[in-house]
Amino acid sequence: MQFAPLFPVLHQILSPLFPGCLWGGNSQRREIALTFDDGPHPQHTPPLLDVLQQFQVQASFFSLGCLVERSPAIIQDIYQQGHWLGLHGYDHTSFPFLSQTQLKTGLERTQQAIADICGIEPSQVRDVRPPNGVFTPQTLRWLQQWQYRPVMWSVVPEDWVRPGIQVVVKRVQQQTCNGSIIVLHDGYCGGEDVAAAIAQLLPWLLDQGYQFVTIDQLWQAQ
Repeated sequence: MQFAPLFPVLHQILSPLFPGCLWGGNSQRREIALTFDDGPHPQHTPPLLDVLQQFQVQASFFSLGCLVERSPAIIQDIYQQGHWLGLHGYDHTSFPFLSQTQLKTGLERTQQAIADICGIEPSQVRDVRPPNGVFTPQTLRWLQQWQYRPVMWSVVPEDWVRPGIQVVVKRVQQQTCNGSIIVLHDGYCGGEDVAAAIAQLLPWLLDQGYQFVTIDQLWQAQ
């Protein structure tokens, strides 16, 4: 069963309840953020980076620590090409299933791995998107206590179930508006189609007059 029609409703319900999360940008600005979860993946991420570079679009990548450790060269490419780096947990376990110590350790391990690979300070990698979009008020309190910034989404085409490239493209086209945070996946689920989907979406989004910003730029604009 696909839940794609429910995500816009969930966004409307949850975003006012949890204002400490970043759910979107300014609705008065023709700006959107393109984000990717679950990578890096040795087959799926490089062609995605090629498409982004072709259209000179900056995106934000929320990476899994276990995959960062397996593919350090790809994380380095993401950083060197000017994309923003964030955390998606260490191994995609939903945060409410982790103890406080497990969550903190996993985030710190992922943060440190990215920092070491890219030659940056760990504090520069502090945006966190919970795996599966699942969190609790306690989760948010811990993240804020540890100086992380929780990031969610507003456009979720459910590409991880592979409904077809054209379905993904159509969902993004129908739902994107000023300030949208679009989430796609470059990992093991959905990453097979991400480069092809983005190759179709970027010309359309640019033709609609959208400017692409990073998650960090959305935070700064708040």
